[in-house]
Amino acid sequence: MSQTDTPGAAEFRPEARAPRGFADKRARDLAAERRILQAVSAVYERWGFEALETGAFEFADALGKFLPDSDRPNEGVFALQDDDEQWMALRYDLTAPLARFAAQTWETLPKPFRRYAFGTVWRNEKPGPGRFREFVQCDADTVGSARPQADAEMVAMAAAGFEAAGLPRGAYVLRINNRKLLDGLMAEAGIADPRQKLVALRAIDKLDRLGWDGVEDLLGEGRMDESGAYTKGAGLDVAAREAIGEFIDISTRETGVLQALARLKLGALGEEGLRELELIEDALEGMGVAAEQARFDPAVVRGLEYYTGPVFEAELLLETTGDKGEPIRFGSVGGGGRYDDLVARFTGERTPATGFSFGVSRLAAALKAAGRDPAGAARGPVVVIAFDQARMADYFAIAAELRGAGVPAEVYLGQSGMKAQMKYADRRLSPAAVIVGEDELAAGTVTIKDLDLGRELARGVADNSAWRAERPGQVTVARAELVRVVRSIMEAQG
Repeated sequence: MSQTDTPGAAEFRPEARAPRGFADKRARDLAAERRILQAVSAVYERWGFEALETGAFEFADALGKFLPDSDRPNEGVFALQDDDEQWMALRYDLTAPLARFAAQTWETLPKPFRRYAFGTVWRNEKPGPGRFREFVQCDADTVGSARPQADAEMVAMAAAGFEAAGLPRGAYVLRINNRKLLDGLMAEAGIADPRQKLVALRAIDKLDRLGWDGVEDLLGEGRMDESGAYTKGAGLDVAAREAIGEFIDISTRETGVLQALARLKLGALGEEGLRELELIEDALEGMGVAAEQARFDPAVVRGLEYYTGPVFEAELLLETTGDKGEPIRFGSVGGGGRYDDLVARFTGERTPATGFSFGVSRLAAALKAAGRDPAGAARGPVVVIAFDQARMADYFAIAAELRGAGVPAEVYLGQSGMKAQMKYADRRLSPAAVIVGEDELAAGTVTIKDLDLGRELARGVADNSAWRAERPGQVTVARAELVRVVRSIMEAQG
């Protein structure tokens, strides 16, 4: 017998809750993301990139470094076992699926293969403020070109994409570095242990949050944070820490970064990286990318281990505030770089590739926090007020006429009266409500209430008498004038 069948047993009611890191989005948030995607996709297509969509699931072994050494590969990803006992996981990003697709279809692809993609990705990580387990990314990648100019194109295209999405020039900067510089510098400093190198890279990646003192602690023995948690450091000696400090110090310069780097001991690999940055600089200049849009910064590392050369990170420079007016910092809103070894995991042959990715949800939130909401108001439909059950066919005919003219419209289908229906339309941010009672039906007219006008008056625009005179709050017109009058209300609000 189930719990609900037991006499006197309380009926089980699950708590209405969403899992942490999985956000519900209403129309305003969705509209903001869609407008960003439309704007950026148009940029990518103008630059000759082909759209590609891959499935939400990939075989878990295709995700490479994200798999732990355990029987259940579910650390960092959401995985399950298929009916053939193969593990598959929701995609962690859009780059690993591209590498798999390129390896699988390489013989049929135009080379280099230039593609862009957007979609939801999932990460089985601890969620926090601005950090989700499910979110939307947008990527552009070139697979099959080893030219540094391909990296430069990513930077230039990212700048164009951000501006198309609503970030004006001066509101962001793309910082560029080359992982080969640090690899060469560490080799010259005698840092050969792979673990030390990885810990050192992760420490440098925290420079904007911890400052040099915190980074130096992590390069040395370790660091204890304010909560008392201790992080073991890379264990580098004083000379190695000083060499990295001198390297990072160059990041404070606005100009002459490459010239300053050339004076350091970077070894053969570092010199190769420096030459690549010089070619990127020339290409950016040729594409008209200004210094305020992109600059070289030796402190940029990027956390993912698969980067093999140039890396770039987009930083938001706008002042942003939270819901209560408190200042908040978004920092990075995108990044990317060169990953020449990713396709080789499938083929065994090194295939050059470079790309850029940004979090669409994060960028939308950043624009909103900066007062540059890309969605604006998420407008509702025109609402046709329902007075009489016997007249529903007439109300639906009015809504159909509006929809046929391209105006979103709906008939109110609740059970409430006139006042509640008007409140419903206002909560939907409807531009207008259409009122058709017995008098209007008999006279062949409709009454149209301008809800936008009411909202403007409520915000204190009441002193603009000329504006009010041109937009009466409520008007009764012939049925043939319905579409024209509703459109005029909508056009007045842009």
